[in-house]
Amino acid sequence: MKTILIVDDEYQIAEILGYALEDEGFLVEKANNGEKALDLLRQKPIDLVITDYMMPKKNGQELARAIRDDPALAHLPLILMSGAQAAQADCDLFGAVFQKPFHANELVAKVRELLGG
Repeated sequence: MKTILIVDDEYQIAEILGYALEDEGFLVEKANNGEKALDLLRQKPIDLVITDYMMPKKNGQELARAIRDDPALAHLPLILMSGAQAAQADCDLFGAVFQKPFHANELVAKVRELLGG
């Protein structure tokens, strides 16, 4: 079973997305900022990261750069979900970018695609 890390400081978005992914058979971990996400990534095996852009302590782009710079994590597929800030992001860091609001079923389909099935 694949494990997805959702990183978002908006509790409701993380919960809704988490339920959608769990309903599709994924295990879900959550972090409410980029620093906590990095701690989790170093403690538990994670298969894919979905991150918001605007968050305290480390935004989604800073988190993505830290993941890409860490040889143990650099292989992880990353998805960015963002409001208006997506235009500011370096989209080359991410396998996909979703503008909020998005349809959970489209995001789940992209997760499956990035995980190879």
